[in-house]
Amino acid sequence: MRDIQNEEDTRAIPLQKVGVKGVKYPVVVLDKTASKQHTTASVDLFVNLPHNYKGTHMSRFIEVFHKYHSDISMHHFLDMLEEMRTKLSAQKAFGRIEFPYFIEKKAPVTQAAGIMQYKCSYEGEVSEDGSRKFYISIQVPVATLCPCSKAISDYGAHNQRGLVSVRLLYNDFFWIEDVISMIEECASTPLYELLKRQDEKYVTEHAYDNPRFVEDVVREVYLGLKKLGFKKFSVEAETEESIHNHNAYAFAEYSE
Repeated sequence: MRDIQNEEDTRAIPLQKVGVKGVKYPVVVLDKTASKQHTTASVDLFVNLPHNYKGTHMSRFIEVFHKYHSDISMHHFLDMLEEMRTKLSAQKAFGRIEFPYFIEKKAPVTQAAGIMQYKCSYEGEVSEDGSRKFYISIQVPVATLCPCSKAISDYGAHNQRGLVSVRLLYNDFFWIEDVISMIEECASTPLYELLKRQDEKYVTEHAYDNPRFVEDVVREVYLGLKKLGFKKFSVEAETEESIHNHNAYAFAEYSE
């Protein structure tokens, strides 16, 4: 059959990325407690396209990804991109998968169990010269209590729910759970899916005893990531202010 993708294009315009985007696919990732976790990812896969090719073979992206989807761990993600780059005769291959990651979390007093969801993503790039880049992003919902509000009020203090996002350059294997735990410790209090009255009392008082600005959260996470050994990262925090009609935000990045 005629293969139009392989026919020559005469417009002399190279394309930096061509491929498939928004593919929904079941995947298996590593889980510190259960060994493996089944979840569902949104997948973007691309290669570059030289100026003389009319198109790429879209089906091959899915063929390669399907081969790896049952173990799309940090160890194998770049291997998957390299195989994709080779099969499509490209100089570069790019990939990003975003998936919900679930952790069973017990309430602090009653130990009642619930399931928390965290949004994670892998993002990678490989080149024919052997260079590789791989980033992991993790979003962690938290709660903060305003230090200023606590300091100036006769009683109470306003608090808010926020989101801490980190983007980490992969340099050595780590557990997603360890990063999440560290981030939660940097906020006024972690969030829980299930709380009984005793737990709610504990969480409320714990937040009051640990007031944090978004600036505080970012700085504490920054120090925590350095302690965990990451050599390049960014961290941002955004809170939905409870007494303002705007959000509070802070950002920092680090590179050795």
